[in-house]
Amino acid sequence: MVSKLDLYKVFCIVGKANSFSKAAKELHMTQPAVSQAIMQLERELDTHLFKRTPRGVSFTNEGSLLFKYVHSAINLIDAGEEKILEFKNLTTGELNVGVGDTISRYFLLPYLEDFRNKYPNIKIKVLNGTTLELCSFLKSGEVDLAICNLPIDDSSIVQRPCLDIEDTFVYGEKYKKPFSKPVSLHELVKFPLIFLEPKSNSRKYVDEQLSLQGIKISPEFELGSHNLLLEFAKINLGVACVTKEFSLEYLNKGVLREVQLIEKIPKRSIGICYLKSVHLSHTSTKFVEIIDNKI
Repeated sequence: MVSKLDLYKVFCIVGKANSFSKAAKELHMTQPAVSQAIMQLERELDTHLFKRTPRGVSFTNEGSLLFKYVHSAINLIDAGEEKILEFKNLTTGELNVGVGDTISRYFLLPYLEDFRNKYPNIKIKVLNGTTLELCSFLKSGEVDLAICNLPIDDSSIVQRPCLDIEDTFVYGEKYKKPFSKPVSLHELVKFPLIFLEPKSNSRKYVDEQLSLQGIKISPEFELGSHNLLLEFAKINLGVACVTKEFSLEYLNKGVLREVQLIEKIPKRSIGICYLKSVHLSHTSTKFVEIIDNKI
């Protein structure tokens, strides 16, 4: 069954060629098939669209009027198809990513750099926030995917772990003597503590693990930045709970030291998150592939 759109495409080609036979060659159809298509369209519209002459065909007044609209519409369809092809080839488009400041600095940046080098015409938009805020960004459609601290207690979100991370405690020169040997968590929490704010996913995870040991904490400082945790510990304001993998610069230089715990906090992950109900765009899928290929 020939669709109305196919009939209009035949109509446009005949109109531009002023000939059934020339249109048939361009469309790779037989001349009778082209003629039948025009006749079908004329029947459906109940009007004559072409005047037949010995030298070919020309528009009737109705046909000339219709051609202006149909030609414009088909050009728009062609332009739309070209845009879709550009999106598939990643020559245009947008990548919207949600991420926290610390994960952005210590994990995401190399992947963004690789993606930009491969697909320089893709516009990259990054929204920063806590894990809770990033989940809201996903649900509102502000970002296509997010790189979050896991686990997330939300069944509507797909969680794909990318990197295992370890929560640990670090200290400065002042606390060198009391931490010269391994200590238990119960001994550790007697010291001044520096933690992230309670709303952060990292803090919630550590609180839960400490609670399993029967430990409830009252930190001296509750901060909104992982870097501040490190800086506060550096000037001996207390013992900071940090992500080990994101603190290596301080640890490797000996600016801070790691507390040797008798019972360590179980590792967790950071990972890619996106809505179950929404298919990842072609652009987002390519970005995820870049991360998957490097981890």
